[in-house]
Amino acid sequence: MSKYIGKPITRVDGYDKVTGKARYAAEFHIANLTYGVVVSSAIAKGKITAIDTTDALALEGVLQVFTHENRPKLAWFDMSYKDQDAPPGSPFRPLYDAEIKYSGQPVALVVGETFEVARYAATLVRITYEEDKHETNLEAHLPEAREPKPSVMNLLKPLPPKPRGDSKKAYAEAPVRMSAQYVHGTQHHNPMELFATTVDYHKDGKLTIYDKTQGAPNSQLYVTQVFGMSFSDVRVVSPYVGGGFGSGLRPQYQLFLAVMAARELKRPVRVSLTRQQMFSFGHRPATVQNIALGAQPDGTLTAMNHEAIGATSQFEDYMEMVVNWSGKLYPCENTTLAYKIKPLDIYTPLDMRAPGGVTGVHAIECAMDELSYQLGMDPVELRLKNYSEYDQTEGDKPFSSKELRACFRQGAERFGWASRTPEPRSMRKGHNLIGWGMATGIWDASQMPARAEAVLTVNGKLRVSSATADIGTGTYTIMTQIAADTLGMPIEDVIFRLGDTEMPVAPIQGGSWTASTVGSAVKTACEALAVKLLKLAQKMPKSPFAYAKQSDVVFADGCIRLTRDPSVAVSLLAVVSQNGGRAVSETSSSIPNMLKQKKYSRNAHSAVFAEVQVDEELNTVKVTRMVSAVAGGKILNPRTARSQIIGGMVWGISSALMEESAMDHNFGRFMNHNLAEYHVPVCADIHDLDVIFVEEEDPIVNPLGAKGLGEIGLVGVAAAIANAIYHATGKRIHDLPIMLDRLL
Repeated sequence: MSKYIGKPITRVDGYDKVTGKARYAAEFHIANLTYGVVVSSAIAKGKITAIDTTDALALEGVLQVFTHENRPKLAWFDMSYKDQDAPPGSPFRPLYDAEIKYSGQPVALVVGETFEVARYAATLVRITYEEDKHETNLEAHLPEAREPKPSVMNLLKPLPPKPRGDSKKAYAEAPVRMSAQYVHGTQHHNPMELFATTVDYHKDGKLTIYDKTQGAPNSQLYVTQVFGMSFSDVRVVSPYVGGGFGSGLRPQYQLFLAVMAARELKRPVRVSLTRQQMFSFGHRPATVQNIALGAQPDGTLTAMNHEAIGATSQFEDYMEMVVNWSGKLYPCENTTLAYKIKPLDIYTPLDMRAPGGVTGVHAIECAMDELSYQLGMDPVELRLKNYSEYDQTEGDKPFSSKELRACFRQGAERFGWASRTPEPRSMRKGHNLIGWGMATGIWDASQMPARAEAVLTVNGKLRVSSATADIGTGTYTIMTQIAADTLGMPIEDVIFRLGDTEMPVAPIQGGSWTASTVGSAVKTACEALAVKLLKLAQKMPKSPFAYAKQSDVVFADGCIRLTRDPSVAVSLLAVVSQNGGRAVSETSSSIPNMLKQKKYSRNAHSAVFAEVQVDEELNTVKVTRMVSAVAGGKILNPRTARSQIIGGMVWGISSALMEESAMDHNFGRFMNHNLAEYHVPVCADIHDLDVIFVEEEDPIVNPLGAKGLGEIGLVGVAAAIANAIYHATGKRIHDLPIMLDRLL
């Protein structure tokens, strides 16, 4: 029986964070440090005709101004700039030439002895442009959209499956039909911690890089490829990340600029981006979707057509899995799912929490809600009527586990859904219209290969490590729990370390796969260490374990014990003392069992219920309460898991009602590039949020049976709120965010 897994353990890294002991990329203090400030392009497309750095270089304390004219020679082959999350195409290369590809592009780096002088000098760099006509408006260019280029990344973001049946004919013949277009605006990640890189340049030319990243090995890979360095000469350290949400999955340009400057100046360099510059790389792309559903009077779907067009850059084919969710959730014999992209003069979009899922689930779940009203059918009942037992997007594979019915049942009961009056505008509280809405959520349950090391030190402490990241999700804590349970040690005697390329390799932290991926590696490493410890115990004088097999013993309370007689025990501290005064270590890999897993579709599910109050005179919307019932496999830590889901629900409120990056298409520039005008919820916007974890066992997804929770808490929330707004007002708003002007 688990002593720690499944228990609400307090975050083991919490003390360091609240006391300021935790250090982030821009907080590592290095002697002789210099500071770099980025100069950004003022146009969206064209080329630089002249750069005058005279005034900047004349300032005392300015060391250099790097531009495309004086940068060092670097790798020229596109593949050298690829990273673990790169889409097809030619990755952006900072300071490569005079060409301007998007507004906000870095065009110079000013390096000074102090941050203040570098920042002032950056204002003195004079740049002359020859401007070309740019295109940044997706909706104005929908007919020009095309299929994405094929990529190995399609394994993680598969293209839509081939059509089933004849959806157009079935739709035309359907007794009940609905169709609508959904527009999802651009969003930016905006984590609290700004992107920064601090490069410590050593006398032998080696680098220690403190980078804001969701994958230290990915940053190391990028640097070694671009600068032609060996892995042994580049160490990347990232123990803490102040929020990522996907923005740190790819190396951002401050990493390139800091490394370049440090190598050229042969001094440590720190490059930090401003909040405005956080809008100059990566974002959730603007997307336009068209959905048409046909059904029988009893609610059975007979036709489904879901098409989406997303924006991408001119140099990379970024794609998302937007439409496939419809086919996973709802079986239909006549289904067409299609996805295209339109290149624009913007930076390449970037995975943003639940990429594609947030966008696609919003559309299909709002469409299903609209269909339920046309049918005169309860929205929950319509979903149960069209409940998928098999995943038709993957050749009708069964699900490894699916407790979505229980999510509907438990969520509806907790919310009080049975008390809902179905007619729009039928529920009131004073001058406020009350609306209740619901939606389904779905996300992948993936596992990737990873490695971990487990070391039992001479003082009896267990030290476990892997080069993964913790972007605030509780990775430090759950890995400590897994290690402590696997070797039966007190949790206070276990230390988990991460975020360093000197540790065993792990993939980027994203896609809700870290718990299953790195957690499985930690479990495997500790199990391998247990084998080695038993062998040492067998060699002890008069050992009662001399002939014991691994199945004959249990690791508990810091000891090895005989299963048949737990009173026969030896402490792990005594065992390690048999190793000649040396620690006992084991490094092990965890590889997904694809032979078993590929037979199943593996997903987490949720049911979200939302209540809104809409001021009938002002049209302001308040989300007064929500219930999210989640089937996420084994819950490793209910405390951190609930925090994950609550965070997703808060972001769902933001996505539904506030959050949008507003583009001025005349200039091709995001206008609200700050947290004063890019609106996100504050405490006063958040009210009663309730989370239910539905019991679910899944022996297929990974050895732990855990499904990731980072995305599932978000995907269904905006749709539930939009559906509640319709119930309150009788106004169906298809575009996000739903601001008060759209309810006029």
